[in-house]
Amino acid sequence: MSKKVLNVGQCGFDNHSIAAFLGRHFDVEIRNTNLAADTLAALGQESFDLVLINRKLDQDYSDGIDVLRSIRADESFGDVPVMLVSNYADAQAAAVEAGAIQGFGKNEYDQPAIVDRLAQVLC
Repeated sequence: MSKKVLNVGQCGFDNHSIAAFLGRHFDVEIRNTNLAADTLAALGQESFDLVLINRKLDQDYSDGIDVLRSIRADESFGDVPVMLVSNYADAQAAAVEAGAIQGFGKNEYDQPAIVDRLAQVLC
């Protein structure tokens, strides 16, 4: 059975790259959102097994950690696993502090440790 991933704030190229990366390793169905409002609406309408949030949202360059905080603030979907997509260690640390699980960077696709980390959620 496919796992559902909500991919937040990526540009078109990165949406494709993330979908290809995840598709090589997991049986997933991916839905994309752009901003906090449509992300929260999507979470309110359906269940997701994982939320991936870009460090800076492509559409308005707002902070992805703010989206994470909004998700964690809502009890109805506050326990859904969330990962930040960022190459920056300080951004990853801030996301973990805000309630995410350790994410990954766009330079880390297909690394065995990253695939293993995702498998904890998607298998």
